[in-house]
Amino acid sequence: VLMAGLQGTGKTTASAKLALHLRKLERSCLLVATDVYRPAAIDQLVTLGQQIDVPVFELGTEADPVDIARQGVERAKAMAIDTVIIDTAGRLQIDQEMMGELSRIKETVQPHDTLLVVDAMTGQEAATLTRTFHDQIGITGAILSKLDGDSRGGAALSVRRISGQPIKFVGVGEKVEALQPFYPDRMASRILGMGDVLTLVEKAQEEIDIADAEQMQQKMLEAKFDFSDFLKQMRLLKNMGSLGGLMKLVPGMGKLSSAQLQQGETKLKQSEAMISSMTSEERRNPDLLASSPSRRRRIAQGSGHTEKDVRGLVSEFTRMRSLMQQMGQGQMPAMGGLGGMGGGMGGGNPGNLPGWRGSGSPKKKKKAKKKKGFGQL
Repeated sequence: VLMAGLQGTGKTTASAKLALHLRKLERSCLLVATDVYRPAAIDQLVTLGQQIDVPVFELGTEADPVDIARQGVERAKAMAIDTVIIDTAGRLQIDQEMMGELSRIKETVQPHDTLLVVDAMTGQEAATLTRTFHDQIGITGAILSKLDGDSRGGAALSVRRISGQPIKFVGVGEKVEALQPFYPDRMASRILGMGDVLTLVEKAQEEIDIADAEQMQQKMLEAKFDFSDFLKQMRLLKNMGSLGGLMKLVPGMGKLSSAQLQQGETKLKQSEAMISSMTSEERRNPDLLASSPSRRRRIAQGSGHTEKDVRGLVSEFTRMRSLMQQMGQGQMPAMGGLGGMGGGMGGGNPGNLPGWRGSGSPKKKKKAKKKKGFGQL
């Protein structure tokens, strides 16, 4: 697999992500470092290879990139490795020297796939980029990187339209695990702001054990859910990706501003710090904190927050637990009881967030107009 693209599109990281994805499919991989121009490019690929336990073939910065690619493929054949991923050099902009080098590497190794790595943030500039690469070296597919940013992925339409080749993967984060197969229908939902529930479910399935989830559900419905469980859920959420990236997958939540998402991230970090400052007994029995100001003050000092913040977290957690218990008993509590959980779950008052219903502040009743004349008799 020959990786092509401009410098800064995430080509080296995408190479490692692709290698890890193929490893999960029980295929053996070899990464080949031919970028001898960018400082520390080879070191970056070697480091990524060590993280994912994939060997990296390199001959240093003095060797010819074409020769490195050729010897890399020969080494893979000798080691009976079935997939070779060649990371090539990029430029800040397209030039003939880069295109000529790519053409020579492709002619020498005869790759089965030539994948163009496109930055999703480039927007319609992706059309010019795709046309140039496809006309001069011929691509068989594309990887859309940095889709976890503000872009909705409109560049995907340009790549497909210009080259006629499929987009095979999308990068949705900086971690090496953050690579997903491309599904056109899901991307269309994201572009239209309709979310991507299937991808969200798949992320959850990767991180959450079904037996643990059922046990946690039972604890919630029986009001036995404690701060240790809450902390575990927050860390699972972090493993699934950034809050902003997850919210984009939820229908109706794509319109949240960066400031609101940042506020949510901050609240989660504050809650984690306060829970981490609690003793095991306090985590198991939140009622201890509700009745002891001295305990709350100690936690506030240990977490770097105020006693008011700790009191708010305990109060919101108690309300949430009470709400879950009522639902477990088949009752439908007033949805206003959810309003306070923003402090612990990612935002001050959720009532002001788009797509959130039932928890806004109650509307003030209009004053009755005074009637002229004798009034009410």
